[in-house]
Amino acid sequence: MLRELLARVGQGYRTGDFPERDPALPDRFRGRPELSQSPCAESCDACARVCPTAAVKGSPEGPVLDLGKCLFCGDCAKACPSSSIAFSRQHRLASLERDALVLRGKAATDVPSVLRPAAAALCSRSFRLRQVSAAGCNACEADANVLGTLAFDMGRFGIEFVASPRHADALVVTGPVSKNMALALRKTYDATPDPKFVIACGACAIGGGPYAGHDEVEGGAAAVVPVDLWVPGCPPSPFTLLDAMLRFIGRG
Repeated sequence: MLRELLARVGQGYRTGDFPERDPALPDRFRGRPELSQSPCAESCDACARVCPTAAVKGSPEGPVLDLGKCLFCGDCAKACPSSSIAFSRQHRLASLERDALVLRGKAATDVPSVLRPAAAALCSRSFRLRQVSAAGCNACEADANVLGTLAFDMGRFGIEFVASPRHADALVVTGPVSKNMALALRKTYDATPDPKFVIACGACAIGGGPYAGHDEVEGGAAAVVPVDLWVPGCPPSPFTLLDAMLRFIGRG
C-alpha cells in the first residue's frame, strides 16, 4: 500500500486546467476555419472538387464553408490556389443554430460566450447525459468517453454520462442515424424527462457526414428529434465537446 501511495504522490495532479486556460493542442490540430473575404476567381471550384462532403464552395464574396458538413480533412485549404481557406487552432466550434455553422469570411469566427441561457439556469450545477450511438464509427463516441478520464474529469463540472435516459437532462447523439436506429433514438428521446436537450455531436449526427444521401441513413439527428446544440467535427476534439457543454450550461 505504501508503494502505491508514493507512486500516486509522484504522479502529481493529472487533471488539466481547462477551461481556465486554453488547451495545449498539437501542431497538426485543425480548428475553426478562417476564410478570406476576397472574391474567389471566376469559375474556380478547386476547393469544391476535392471536398468529400460538399462542405465548401467558392463565391463572389469569398469561400463559403459549412462546418456541419466539414470533416476537417484540410484538402480544401491545400487545393485553394489563393490560400483563401486556412484552419486555425480555435477549438470553439459549437452553435445553437444549424445555419450559424455556415461560415462566410472572418467575421464568422466570433464565438458567443454562453450558448443557452435557459440550459444555464436549469443545468449549471448538474448536467446528466445519455449517449446514443446511432450507427456511428466510434470516433465521436471515443472522444466523448475520454471526457470522463483524469485528464478532463468533466464530473468536476457536474457533467456525467448516465445509463438510462430517464436520469438524463440531454442526449448526446453520434452517427448519421441509420434507418435501424431511428426508432431507438426516438424512443430514447421520449423516455427522457422534460425539460430535455439534444446535442448533435460530429458531422454525421449534424447532417449525415460522408453518408449523407444514402438510402439507409436518416441524415442526422435532426431528422428524428429536435436538436438544441450542434458540435461540428470528425470527430470533435474532446476540448471542443467539453467547451460546448460548459458554455451550454453557463460554465464556459
